[in-house]
Amino acid sequence: MTKQDFNEGLLGFLDASPTPFHATQNMSMMLENAGFIRLDERERWSLQKGQKYYVTRNDSSLIAFTYSHAKSYLMVGAHTDSPNLKLKPNPILKEHGIIKFAVEPYGGLLFNPWFDRELSLAGRVSYQRADGTIANALIDVSRPLAIIPSLAIHLDREANTERKINAQTDISPIMACESEFDFESFVKEQLLLAGYDDVESILAHELSFYDVHNASFVGLHNDFIAGARLDNLLSCYVGLLSICSLEADMPMLFVASDHEEVGSDSTSGAGGNFLESVLKRAFSDYEDFMHVMRSSLLISADNAHAIHPNYPSKHEPSHAPKINKGCVIKVNSNQRYASNSTSIARFMSVAKGLGEPLQHFVTRSDMGCGSTIGPITATKLGIDTIDVGLPTFAMHSIRELAGSDDAYSLFKIILGFYE
Repeated sequence: MTKQDFNEGLLGFLDASPTPFHATQNMSMMLENAGFIRLDERERWSLQKGQKYYVTRNDSSLIAFTYSHAKSYLMVGAHTDSPNLKLKPNPILKEHGIIKFAVEPYGGLLFNPWFDRELSLAGRVSYQRADGTIANALIDVSRPLAIIPSLAIHLDREANTERKINAQTDISPIMACESEFDFESFVKEQLLLAGYDDVESILAHELSFYDVHNASFVGLHNDFIAGARLDNLLSCYVGLLSICSLEADMPMLFVASDHEEVGSDSTSGAGGNFLESVLKRAFSDYEDFMHVMRSSLLISADNAHAIHPNYPSKHEPSHAPKINKGCVIKVNSNQRYASNSTSIARFMSVAKGLGEPLQHFVTRSDMGCGSTIGPITATKLGIDTIDVGLPTFAMHSIRELAGSDDAYSLFKIILGFYE
């Protein structure tokens, strides 16, 4: 696979995955096309050596693995969720001649870039059929539906110097001039357009706004990739293509968890038991399970802060990653990242053998440090872990920016573990 093919596929994956539900659905289809067999957690498993399997939970988290005779696995972990604006359960507000939506911030998003953007709506809907049974379906309005207009500078002279955004009152997307509008009828219409014609009533929804503009190349030489949800669909795509590129006798596992942006504590987050339960079902003998845990390596792949040319002082001078200069190894002495000298050495050895560049990131000692699924998973499983990331600008913005070289480089490093 060439870098161009890789990146073109990445753009399509980003555009087709406005929510974790859609990302998981798209990854499931790609896995099935690569010969993976779908498992159901509610059924008894009868795994066969030499086969490839995958399983989902909550429609928003996914684990795929080859079932090899080997007991030393390479595991790649990422997360499916991104900061966004989620609809509240009773979302419609009618004020001052305008219909607008009541939303709640999900995760640590940057508010400012959400203003004056054409927004659409997507997510999961739970509904009741005419026969009384309950079903779930994904919807995507797929067109500009709403916008959050800025307040004019004439009415806020301090907007460029002292602007503060109130999450309750300032970020409600507007949809229409006031008219008759019924939200349940609107959702039923979207379900009908998606092919669901047996909807009696809407019971619940998990719907999020997203920017309708597609991901794209940017720069004189297409140096950058701009798009929504690069954190962390970028890593999901790398891990997914890596495991899809391997034969079933190559021991690898890929896990994409939901709810990382809000702490990972959920049934489908890395703080839950999803990964542990899958591994214990695959290796039901405790000795086998412990052998796999202590001989395997987890690559926790999340985005890394590239040094911003307009704000260089925000970085620790000798640990400031650059765009398109390679994958970043993330280190924190207080265990906000799970990297240690032995896991770093294993990763660096493979990259060095391939001639792939690497960088190191350590946050400034006078600034806080974010975390990842790495320490959470390492704590739960006792697996050696390295935290790596792809250099990114504008993390948690509605539109982020990464390099067009770095994701492909990490893809080659992961496959390099099998050469």
